[in-house]
Amino acid sequence: MTKYEFNSLVVEQSDSLKHYAKKFTNDTEDANDLVQDTMLKAVTYFNNFIEGTNLKGWLYTIMKNTFINNYRRIVKTNSFITKEEEISSANLILSASKNQGENKFVMEDIHTALSKLSEDYYVPFSMYFEGFKYHEISEYLAIPIGTVKTRIHIARKVMKKSLSTYKLID
Repeated sequence: MTKYEFNSLVVEQSDSLKHYAKKFTNDTEDANDLVQDTMLKAVTYFNNFIEGTNLKGWLYTIMKNTFINNYRRIVKTNSFITKEEEISSANLILSASKNQGENKFVMEDIHTALSKLSEDYYVPFSMYFEGFKYHEISEYLAIPIGTVKTRIHIARKVMKKSLSTYKLID
């Protein structure tokens, strides 16, 4: 089955997916978002679909898992957010805003620490920081993946040492 044929079959299931999603969310907009996430995952992981498998069941499983993961993420996020009118003195420092002057000094220190890294360490570290995966960095720089991991680890240690004055108190 080609990817185009698979995508067509997935799109054909969108109405039944919407109906199924409404049972989870009880909201039309959230149901549409869930359907969109499900279809995106299905298309992305097309290679994992085994021809002959029940496509509707496979899509329902993706939807159920997506809903559960999103629910867990929301619960976890809400557990960190204080919903009280008054903020306790212990949490006051967490809610305080800092002025831009302090941020400017912090950013200057980070840039100084980054500039101390040699290019061999700076490039993989900055790529990793920007969201590239180890294998992508390895392919881009044409070096072994173990070397990429080592360089990022060493760059982290150097940065941590250079920025040790910003260590958070536990």
